[in-house]
Amino acid sequence: MQIKTILRLLGLLLMIYSFSMLPPVGINWIYHDGIIGPFIIAFAATFLTGLLLWIPFRKHHAELKIRDGFLVVVLFWVILCAFGSLPFILTKIPGVSFTNAIFESVSGLTTTGANTFYHLDRMSHAILYYRQQLHFLGGMGIIVLAVAILPMLGVGGMQLYRAETPGPIKDAKLAPRVTETAKTLWYIYIGLIVFCGLSYWIAGMNPFDAVCEAFSTISTGGFSPHDANLTYYHSNTIDLLCSFFMLSGAVNFGLHFAVVQSRNLKLYFKDIEFRSYIFLWLTAVVIVIAALLYHHTYQNPVDAIVKGITNTTSLAATAGYSDGDFGAWPTFVPYLIMLMALIGGCAGSTAGGLKIIRLNLMIKQSMRELKKLLHPKAIYSIKFGEQILPEYIIQAMWGYIAIYIGVYIILLMATIATGTDVTTAYGALSACITNAGAGIGKVSLTFDTLNVTSKWIMIFAMIAGRLELLTLLVLFTPAFWRR
Repeated sequence: MQIKTILRLLGLLLMIYSFSMLPPVGINWIYHDGIIGPFIIAFAATFLTGLLLWIPFRKHHAELKIRDGFLVVVLFWVILCAFGSLPFILTKIPGVSFTNAIFESVSGLTTTGANTFYHLDRMSHAILYYRQQLHFLGGMGIIVLAVAILPMLGVGGMQLYRAETPGPIKDAKLAPRVTETAKTLWYIYIGLIVFCGLSYWIAGMNPFDAVCEAFSTISTGGFSPHDANLTYYHSNTIDLLCSFFMLSGAVNFGLHFAVVQSRNLKLYFKDIEFRSYIFLWLTAVVIVIAALLYHHTYQNPVDAIVKGITNTTSLAATAGYSDGDFGAWPTFVPYLIMLMALIGGCAGSTAGGLKIIRLNLMIKQSMRELKKLLHPKAIYSIKFGEQILPEYIIQAMWGYIAIYIGVYIILLMATIATGTDVTTAYGALSACITNAGAGIGKVSLTFDTLNVTSKWIMIFAMIAGRLELLTLLVLFTPAFWRR
């Protein structure tokens, strides 16, 4: 274990992150909010901590191994979430406790969007912008950003990229070098945010809201600068635009890159994961809309259609946006769209959940086992597109799903044990471990209704979900620490 190199990297990454405390100072100056001190203090504390970690070990440049990459990623996410809460703590927002500040920071950086703050419409623009900026940084992963702008990480940067990138197939690169890959991902990410922000502005949002909501939409986060979330705008156009861009954020960014590079939109529909995702999304949308129309949930059928599309898309993309309280929708509908959150988006996207590619592989593997019952001696290969997948990927997929279910059950039981009712525990945990953010039960409007112990369970679930469980849980195995 390269402890000195790891501490040097943590110091560098903290110093980089500290500069994210400065843009809210500019926002404060524009809107005359009078809240500069907390961000300056937070910047100084974060930068100096990083500097103190970096200086003693600045000459240590040992190559990172796989286990070093995992440790750096986990430590940085935990430390980053702690330092990310400083502006909330120092500002002394009314009603915001230490736990809520940590929760909001974790929710922002993991792009979960579960909200414990209220009276957002009365908060300063600087704080509101900072919350949205957490989504922006967390969306593609602060580690990938660091790899993109710090070539000094060298070969070891690949270990950070592997540990941070979501999805079961982590060796695919868009460019020959990992730094170029990370840069490419960020160019696409920022390009989508600019396009989304401009669309919101044209649709009627003011520039501040357009930027904030664009950060949240493409990162599939769900934070909004308004308590009413999307309902604040009373605009079907904005709802539908949001749905389109949430879907864009939930699609593999490698596929976006291939389409842009080739200028061929047909590549989307040649991709099996994309086709599966759109089919599943369309099926859920049709079922939800049909149920809303059948039960006359809304007097205006157009409202039923638009709200059905928006809320279903939000959960399918694990975005956490909401237009109205979907938890109050009739019969099975809230549970169906929460199930969509558990499935999640595409691998290599900003979405959370199990990922569509794993669902595809699970179905293919199940079909193979059924065929083997009829033809025990036959050899069947599993193909994904034109590629025959090696057995280790199938084994890894089943291992991940088994661990996911096991962790989910343990955390669900732990949450219920704190006194939370079953529906709320299911809604809160599903929202947090999938990084979806929108729940049902008593958390349908705010997660502040949870008790303190449940909030810390959700904090663990959000970080575990963002790191796809294995990256975090591997640290708890004896083999990881064995020389």
